[in-house]
Amino acid sequence: MTAKPLIKRALLSASDKEGLAVFATQLHQLGIEIIATGGTAKLLEEHNIPVINVEDVTGFPEIMDGRVKTLHPKVHGGLLARRGIDDTVMQEQGITPIDLVVVNLYPFQQTVAKENCSREDAIENIDIGGPTMLRSAAKNHEFVTVIVDPHDYKRVIEEIKKDGGTTLETRKRLANKVFAHTAEYDAAISNYLHDGDTLNIALTKKAELRYGEN
Repeated sequence: MTAKPLIKRALLSASDKEGLAVFATQLHQLGIEIIATGGTAKLLEEHNIPVINVEDVTGFPEIMDGRVKTLHPKVHGGLLARRGIDDTVMQEQGITPIDLVVVNLYPFQQTVAKENCSREDAIENIDIGGPTMLRSAAKNHEFVTVIVDPHDYKRVIEEIKKDGGTTLETRKRLANKVFAHTAEYDAAISNYLHDGDTLNIALTKKAELRYGEN
């Protein structure tokens, strides 16, 4: 294993597409192969960015109105594969490693905040595939760079341009950001559905208190 695994293949699946076309263009210019899900692939095609639809990777179509599209071993095997350990299995199963993941989730909190939000709308905005990809990539951050926040595009591109990959420190920071984000996301869903005594609260630290000030 190297300190900076080279990034050769990226998977993009974003509901928030701000800055995504520019980021994807930079990835392409760096020679990185791009895989994307439906709406994201369409955006990249509109910007003339070469892209492989995830269906062509899995060999399985998007089904159930988009409820199932990335829940497949060829996606998660590529995300969870330990370089140098799982290489034989990947070769046997036709799995190619994925080195960079960009995912942001269906806007559940924004949806349920709307005054006229129906239960059906809320349920359909519970993202399943997105958090699963994020968690797979974050778990395997020793090898995989994962982005959940568009504000991290610039930092990641700068590191790739410099050395072909990202530092372990950056990958750990981004993985931590993912787990914090998915925890907050799940808390929002739980709070929406709950009918008992448990309420989940996510807090952001604003300052470090001195001993005795708490």
